[in-house]
Amino acid sequence: MDTAQPAPGATAPEAPAPVCFRHSGRESYVRCTRCDRNVCPDCRREAAVGYQCVECVKSGRQGTRQARTAFGGRITGRPYATIVLIVLNVAAYLVELARPETVKQFAMLGSGVFVPEDADPATYVYHLSGVAHGEWYRLITNAFVHLEPTAPPIGVLHILSNLYWLWMLGRVVEDRLGVLRFLALYLLSALGAAATEYLLAPGGLSLGASGAIFGLVGGYWVLSRRQGYDPLGGNQLMVSFVVWMVLSMSFTSWQGHLGGLLTGLAAGAALGYAPRQQRGLVQSINLLAVLTVVAVVVVIAADRVPPLT
Repeated sequence: MDTAQPAPGATAPEAPAPVCFRHSGRESYVRCTRCDRNVCPDCRREAAVGYQCVECVKSGRQGTRQARTAFGGRITGRPYATIVLIVLNVAAYLVELARPETVKQFAMLGSGVFVPEDADPATYVYHLSGVAHGEWYRLITNAFVHLEPTAPPIGVLHILSNLYWLWMLGRVVEDRLGVLRFLALYLLSALGAAATEYLLAPGGLSLGASGAIFGLVGGYWVLSRRQGYDPLGGNQLMVSFVVWMVLSMSFTSWQGHLGGLLTGLAAGAALGYAPRQQRGLVQSINLLAVLTVVAVVVVIAADRVPPLT
């Protein structure tokens, strides 16, 4: 059989130009160094050698283990939780300045009666207030309200001092724990402080972030002992805050400071001494145990609140 031969002077047809594997209309001569597919400029990313397609880059990221802190939290570049807590405290303080009655509405109180300053005693209908009367939110909202600027003896220094220590301690503890574990430590300490106040001083009005700050001191001290690294001088810090708790008995809630410190020590141990195996699960169980103890204290305190007449 005869085979057809190209006509003299004719050229062979050119092979089609390679195109991007994701965009068939885009010509591309660059290949992914990982999967060897052609990629256009929109579908390639620079690699250590050559380029990789976006799908290989995504697959590589999913297979890379994310860096963790010494106690299992995610590493962040900034102390986001600490900043948010400071902003919330400042925002609450601005609300207080606009509506001074906010302080009495959200401060910690086990059981009591509040009468507005402009109320007529002859016609005012008295209402019982406090955690014992259904205002459970006070157990946490008290940690975000502070003394009014003119309140003796410390006034505006109350919030300035708390925010200073929240920044100094918070960013260090958050750097060790990560956002979620840090918030768990802080909020548990705030609840522990309120629960202790409810148990030991149910008729007293208390407020401020100092209970949670004492919890940060306790947590920081435990984590420093566990890690063997103490940049802030944990022993001196602990002694200073205990001395402050004693000296401030006449004008602040030492009960809240004590409760926050003890809760912070417990929560710090729950996070710091969890084994590496299943660490997240063990830490969650430990923190739940601490929360359970705080809840038991609240229940006991509720049963001991004397009736108001």
